[in-house]
Amino acid sequence: MRATEILPAGSWNAADATDTVRIDFDRRHRRRILLATEAGAELLLDLPQAVRLRDGDGLVLETGGVVAVAARPEALLEIHAHDTDALVRIAWHLGNRHLPVQLMEEAIRIRADHVIAEMVEILGGHVHPIEAAFDPEPGAYAGSATPHHHHHHDDDDAHS
Repeated sequence: MRATEILPAGSWNAADATDTVRIDFDRRHRRRILLATEAGAELLLDLPQAVRLRDGDGLVLETGGVVAVAARPEALLEIHAHDTDALVRIAWHLGNRHLPVQLMEEAIRIRADHVIAEMVEILGGHVHPIEAAFDPEPGAYAGSATPHHHHHHDDDDAHS
């Protein structure tokens, strides 16, 4: 099977999927990759440019049909705090370290990392190890299923 197009999550009926591929966060930013489906079939993802696949996206098959993308569960830390101010401060520190983060309604999820867990606790957060799908924010300059554009600066000292 070969897929050359992506349907963004929410733009198609996932109940119509013919199969599913489970992919961890590291392997979901791809242009071309051979994947194994849950039914045991091989699927070649063959796109014109690299994209970040998200949980719930659909891979359109050349022969018809759609294979669902599911985020593979991985070792994460779920971070909570006593109040919103503390959680926002923790989020700032995580962002300052350029860590991928998944923002939940009252929590933040990051990949398991004992050094970062200690920092979070020093900042007043509570860390709970979990096994779950990781679908972090794509970032200000990233697109989900669209080309990735970089920002540019006209000044000489940009990013120095």
